[in-house]
Amino acid sequence: MEQAIDSQAGKEDMDGASSASESEYQHQLEVMFDEDSAKRRKSSLVSSENPKLAEQAARKKAATSCFVHQLLENTKQSRIGQPALSYSDDYNSDKASEPRDQNIHSRLLTKRQLSEMAIGVRELSKKLGSIRLKLKVRTIFLLTKAHDSDLIELTRNIAEWLLAKQRDTEYTVYVENTLEHNRKFDAQGLVLQDPSIQDRLKYWDNELCRRHPHLFDFAITLGGDGTLLYASWLFQRIVPPVLSFALGSLGFLTKFDYADYQETLGTAFKHGITVSLRLRFEATIMRTQTAHEDRKHDLIEQLVGDEAENNLTHKPDGSYTILNDIVVDRGPNPTMSSTELFLDEKFMTSVQADGVCVATPTGSTAYNLAAGGSLCHPDNPVILVTAICAHTLSFRPVILPDTIVLRVGVPYDARTSSWASFDGRERVELQPGDYVTISASRYPFANVMPQGSSGEDWIGSISKTLNWNSRQKQKSFKEWEEQKADGKTKT
Repeated sequence: MEQAIDSQAGKEDMDGASSASESEYQHQLEVMFDEDSAKRRKSSLVSSENPKLAEQAARKKAATSCFVHQLLENTKQSRIGQPALSYSDDYNSDKASEPRDQNIHSRLLTKRQLSEMAIGVRELSKKLGSIRLKLKVRTIFLLTKAHDSDLIELTRNIAEWLLAKQRDTEYTVYVENTLEHNRKFDAQGLVLQDPSIQDRLKYWDNELCRRHPHLFDFAITLGGDGTLLYASWLFQRIVPPVLSFALGSLGFLTKFDYADYQETLGTAFKHGITVSLRLRFEATIMRTQTAHEDRKHDLIEQLVGDEAENNLTHKPDGSYTILNDIVVDRGPNPTMSSTELFLDEKFMTSVQADGVCVATPTGSTAYNLAAGGSLCHPDNPVILVTAICAHTLSFRPVILPDTIVLRVGVPYDARTSSWASFDGRERVELQPGDYVTISASRYPFANVMPQGSSGEDWIGSISKTLNWNSRQKQKSFKEWEEQKADGKTKT
């Protein structure tokens, strides 16, 4: 029997214990880790002298607005017999306040902590595949495929339907700020039809998504897989559940038909949604503190083993959360790139190739597949490593567990620099001695799935979009027959 998590259930259960303060409620929102585990190498850590980091490490529990973290904590509390809060009540209770500093990166976690986080998300993902989350939706984020004017009218239709008086709830709808004065969208026309819309039709930009992702209860995208990837890019940390209408070219991730948007959204808000948690990677650029002209240093020696307390060889220079892949390639250089791969604290191999593609299971059907990598079901908690046109016939794609930290570095004696891209965006040059750390993100992507969907949907997607293993069926044998002299046939 299908189960439903009602957004009001937790609130009713906790009314009798109203003495609990709001700060105690916030304690339900964070994934907790043991603090006595050994730390990772310092070159992969922010300096321990950072006061913000020190404050976070000292705090046993800190609040976030990520509903995945709250559900993880609920699962943990249920195991030890403590009451668990529902997702929606606490997720929405902190809307008015600023989110606390959440820059505790996955690369900062120990091996044990990273494993516990990955296992927790894995167990939660299995449970979410068979239950419905009934959300308390008030604020909706609406994203439209960029540079496609044909979709502006469709975006207006959804916004108008959501803002109509006939809805049981007065929704606040955020659309991209470029539509505010767009003639085709005609925001003023919507306001003239119903003046109450004036205060409920608002506009988002990249900065709002980055600084206040907790404002949004639900996200809707109109476009293809690229539009969904852009939604993931906008929400680098906290990401609301995302429901996508298929208006693109392929559609591995977009599962809903726009023609049925009223029924689809009505059912989602009234009866709940089924969520698939997609693994995302956190990638951090680490810059060498050694002069680039000094080629006497060895990257392997720096990344394997411990550093001196006050002799940090690298420092972080930007972190990105990605849904598809990280690619480190030769960029505009005419010669092949030279990179070195490290698993946790061990050297893995050197790669002479056009580049290296590190993909999530979701990204296995993208650049990874074109480079000869494996197709991978999105429920698999793995990291896929594939060389791009390797300069050796013996290199084969490698599948690694999501509990490790992978490092892709440019050796000091490399002839040229390399270039890194993150979900096809933010192209960054890596000088000799620089490297990128890649690990499972603490913030998976919550993709809304059709009711009753299963793993068979993924097989159907690759069969439909890629014609996977499609061929004409082999004909059966047809036995020869001999004609006897008496007119009878002999088989």
